[in-house]
Amino acid sequence: MTILALKSVSKSFGALKVTNDVTLEVERGEALGIIGPNGAGKSTLFNLITGNLKPDAGTVEFDGRDVTRVTAMDRVRAGIGRSFQIPQPFTHLSVYENLLVAAQFGGNLHRSEAAHFCVDIIERTGLLQVIEEPAGGLPLLQRKRLELARAMATSPRLILLDEIAGGLTDAECGDLVRTIKGIHRHGTTIIWIEHVLHALTSVVDRLAVLNFGKMLMVGGVNAVMNSPEVKEIYLGIEV
Repeated sequence: MTILALKSVSKSFGALKVTNDVTLEVERGEALGIIGPNGAGKSTLFNLITGNLKPDAGTVEFDGRDVTRVTAMDRVRAGIGRSFQIPQPFTHLSVYENLLVAAQFGGNLHRSEAAHFCVDIIERTGLLQVIEEPAGGLPLLQRKRLELARAMATSPRLILLDEIAGGLTDAECGDLVRTIKGIHRHGTTIIWIEHVLHALTSVVDRLAVLNFGKMLMVGGVNAVMNSPEVKEIYLGIEV
C-alpha cells in the first residue's frame, strides 16, 4: 500500500529548475534510498515532502491525502518525521528535554505520555548514557543519534534521513546503521538520502537516482548500482 506519492512535482528557484517533473511512489514499510550527485535536487525533494517548500507544479500525497498545501508542522503531526544533514538540536536543553519537545509539539503527546515514550526512544537510539547531557556538548555520533531520536519522538510513520551517516567513522557508521535497521524492523517507512553507499545499501530495499532535478531511475539496489548510467553520472566511471 502506498504511503507517499509524488506526482509530477517541480520546483524552480528563478531560472534554475531544481526538481523537474518528479514522480515517485513509496510503499508502507519500505526503505528507499535516494542517491545522486551534489546539486541533483535531493534535499529540495525532502523539503517538498516535509512542506518546508511548496512545489510550483505537481502534488504530494501522504497516506492517500493530498498534502501539497499542508504546513510543515501539520505534516509532522500527520506522521512525517525528518532528520537534518547538520543536526539542529536545542543546544541548551538536555537530550531528554529535546525529545520531550519533539514528542509534545510534534507528536502531540501529553507530558505524562511523552515521558515514558521518550525514554524508550532514548534506549532504542543508544543515548541512555547521555540522557541528561546538554545537546550542544555531544560528540558527532551522539548528535546524529539525537537527530534521529528527535525525529522518532514525533511518532512518524514515514521518516526522512538526510545524510545521517556523513562524517562518521566506519565503526560509528556501523552502530548507526544497526539503529536504523531496528527502527525499520518496527515498521517505520524510511526514505534515506546518503553518500555513504555501503551504509545505505545495507538498509534499503530500492534506490532512486536523481540527476539535475530529474528522476533518472528507480529500482532494486543491484540493478541501479550496476546501471551504466548510474556508474557514469553518479560514480564518475566512464562506460
